[in-house]
Amino acid sequence: MKLFSVLVLSAWAAIVSSAITASESSSAISVGNDRLKFSVNKGTGTIDRLSLDGQDLLGSGGRLYLDCHCDSGFWNGGTFQLYRGSDGSSTAYAGVRISANVGSGRTFESYYFLRDGETGLHIFGRVAYPNGGSLGEMRFLFRPSTSIWNHLSSSDEMWSVLPSGEGRTTVQDTTYRISGDGINARYRTQMSDYFSKYMFSESWEYHTHHGLFTDGAGTRDGSTYGAWLVMNTKDTYYNGPKWSDLTVDGIVYNYVISNHHGNGNPDTRGLDRTFGPQYYYFNKGAKGASVNDLRRDAGRFAVPTWNADFYDSIAQHVPGYIPTSGRGTWSGRIALPAGVTKPIAVLASNRRDFQDNNFDTRARQYWGEISANGEITIPRVAAGTYRLTIYGTGIFGQYIQDDIVVRPGATTTTTATWTAESAGTELWRIGAPDRSSGDFRHGNERDTTRTNRPKQHRLYWAVHDFPKDFPNGVNFHVGRSNITRDFNYIHWSVFGGKANSIRPEPYYNNLNTWKVTFDSTAAQLQGKTRATFTVQLAGVKTSAGNTDSTSKPFANLEYTVAINGRSLPVWTIPANQSSSCGARSAASCYNTRNKWTFDASYLRQGLNTFTLSLPARATAPESAVLPESVYLQYDALRLEVS
Repeated sequence: MKLFSVLVLSAWAAIVSSAITASESSSAISVGNDRLKFSVNKGTGTIDRLSLDGQDLLGSGGRLYLDCHCDSGFWNGGTFQLYRGSDGSSTAYAGVRISANVGSGRTFESYYFLRDGETGLHIFGRVAYPNGGSLGEMRFLFRPSTSIWNHLSSSDEMWSVLPSGEGRTTVQDTTYRISGDGINARYRTQMSDYFSKYMFSESWEYHTHHGLFTDGAGTRDGSTYGAWLVMNTKDTYYNGPKWSDLTVDGIVYNYVISNHHGNGNPDTRGLDRTFGPQYYYFNKGAKGASVNDLRRDAGRFAVPTWNADFYDSIAQHVPGYIPTSGRGTWSGRIALPAGVTKPIAVLASNRRDFQDNNFDTRARQYWGEISANGEITIPRVAAGTYRLTIYGTGIFGQYIQDDIVVRPGATTTTTATWTAESAGTELWRIGAPDRSSGDFRHGNERDTTRTNRPKQHRLYWAVHDFPKDFPNGVNFHVGRSNITRDFNYIHWSVFGGKANSIRPEPYYNNLNTWKVTFDSTAAQLQGKTRATFTVQLAGVKTSAGNTDSTSKPFANLEYTVAINGRSLPVWTIPANQSSSCGARSAASCYNTRNKWTFDASYLRQGLNTFTLSLPARATAPESAVLPESVYLQYDALRLEVS
């Protein structure tokens, strides 16, 4: 695309404010304090120089920048604005705005602010699409080219050395078989024979920060360093706490728009939205410090109240940022159902499922865990009207209350009673409802053959060879079978074929139909006239994948249930609820569910059989190297009678 005009100055203009220095020329803007320094290249519109205590963190050709997967591709150059000032505490700061107009009035802007005494960059990203258009992804990328970075970390439990690209073999889209000695052998010992950027994906529900680490090999004096994306705020992302996305794979990502794992792209007609702030934090440790030592240090900043006064001071420079004066506090007093654990309260778009708040492009979102006594307080909620959603582990369904009004400078208190949904007497359930397929075989079970013991769902899916695990298919008997051995974490229509380097030929036998059997007594059925069967899904991949397109067969996926040979109404799962989940190393994506109510006479004393069926041999072409089968991932199933 075009090379955009560069703001030209005839000579360097230098600004010095306390310990912050800032200078600008026709080709660059440089900002620094006594520890962290960065430079914006006006020709590329990226940060191409970044150092901490004199240590180069990017390397030649490395960069930190805002990127999009949009119909204009990428851009170079732009126009630039240098900011400087002091915040309310008289602490000096400087910042840079990079603005690119990419046709049809579309604008992408990135903002980077450095404050005296800090070793991180406060970032914001803005997108404006006055006339609509394609916007598949928008993300900040810390993309180093230096070889000092040799570890990656996406959570306290998910870290490893970073394998090199030497000798690796592609087995799936951005998924590789790792071979060779040295750091690659260490990676195989710690984690897996395979590496994928999807293995280090995380759900935003509890996620706080992720990044790269160097153990000192190759640094100036052997010191350790970290480069972290800290989510000190999450209110401008979409899809609530169930958003799941890439974090780090040699690049430190900040995904603000994507359709990975079934996330929703925003409606771009008239879209004008600023995302952030988030914090790219860079730290230094002593020789011998571990990745988790520096990770703990970065985690200190993952709270929305941190540096709020500073953000108020720079709000004048960042369109769309809501300062403290436009925010209030929400407090909940919730009577919780017995047996619930990890109850989560979500404030998001009014009268809309929070997973779909991308269709309300001005939506804000907030969540937190409710205490055991039913209390929760969420600070810094933008004034507005919200839907309250409450869900938790162990309870089917959720609580919803619309029209929660939060006013600026005030505390809104909501009192609610969440009564567990019930359709009568529960005969049985399979799995604990927690919006995840982690309960089942190859879900959250650890891979004990590796020293870091990763959860098995994070691995390349093909290593869990369904025909070997279930040569006769899934035949689960309630009360006798074990969910961690006898119920798979993915229900496939076809296994093998494209993207399966272990089983390259498609396998069709005993796949698309699963059986669930159970025994009923005369006492359980006596006087019962109605039965209710509930299926909650942690994710489902129709042929629409992540794109919601209905152009392929099985885009709207038919799922069939029969009880003792009697078919229940077909559940057609729509394309817009599709997510490429398990094949991209996830156990929880876009959640959906269905209930079937039928005459209790369909049940009988003694042995009963449910059949759960996907269409046989249901595949559709994939342009990327990904499995072509449709599939789904169960969260929990339940049978009740009344």
